[in-house]
Amino acid sequence: MSETRLPPSSAAGSDSARDAAAAAFGELYAIVARLRAPDGCPWDREQTPRSMRGAIVEEAYELVEAIDELDPAHTAEEAGDLVLNILMVAYMHEEAGDFSVAGSLGLIAEKLVRRHPHVFGDAKADTSEKVLAQWAEIKEKVEGRPKKDSILDGVSKALPTLERAWKLQKKAAKAGFDWPDSEGPWAKAHEELDEIHDAVLAAEADAARRADAAAAAVDEGPDPRLEEEIGDLIFSIVNISRAHGVDPSLALARANEKFTRRFRHVEKRMAEQGLEMKRGALDTMDAFWEEAKKLEKEAR
Repeated sequence: MSETRLPPSSAAGSDSARDAAAAAFGELYAIVARLRAPDGCPWDREQTPRSMRGAIVEEAYELVEAIDELDPAHTAEEAGDLVLNILMVAYMHEEAGDFSVAGSLGLIAEKLVRRHPHVFGDAKADTSEKVLAQWAEIKEKVEGRPKKDSILDGVSKALPTLERAWKLQKKAAKAGFDWPDSEGPWAKAHEELDEIHDAVLAAEADAARRADAAAAAVDEGPDPRLEEEIGDLIFSIVNISRAHGVDPSLALARANEKFTRRFRHVEKRMAEQGLEMKRGALDTMDAFWEEAKKLEKEAR
């Protein structure tokens, strides 16, 4: 990535910083409007809120990656990219007459003030727990939002499955439904791993009893018992992550990046040796994989 130079900034929250932010947002709004104009960019004009969904998710993860890198310049760049995508979606709705960008920002500003009476009013809330309890009370009693039938109703079904599992567990734990210590999730994970092994053995036994096992496997898909047990194991791993204060989605994202980085090293070294990437060369590839791990360790 090319070096990004950050412009000098005023003290956070100062009048000059606020004026600069307002001016910068106004300039970005004008650029988006120009891109979406009849004589603007064909690609930008073709986009819709639905077509932008993937980009928003991708940019959010790229921002998380930049934060993990502890790189302010990269974080500034990725934060800007995410803001751009969000502004694009809001502007499309403004074009359609659904709501205005200013109206959307006004709604969140009003909500923040309303839900922080301990900051903008006379209420008292000196701990995070009290703030969250006050937040929930305001949603129900002031904003008139119906009380949930279950505390789990507050976890969106649109979340990625790993993130949803983590949030479901956090909600249940907040109500007291949790392991008494961190050993519980470990024992459960071992139990689920044993159950997966049993499910695999049972599936193999069923297949052996079928005259046309290969065709049946193609027609019927994965064994539902094995699928269920693997899901239970992943859910248990999420529990272990939560017990140790680790967001499993972020942990998996780091593992993905680590795998990608090391695999690229293997590809590069195989190419340097004039070797083909294939199963028969697994020993050589594994040696290059260990080499990648060693180089990473030395670079720390």
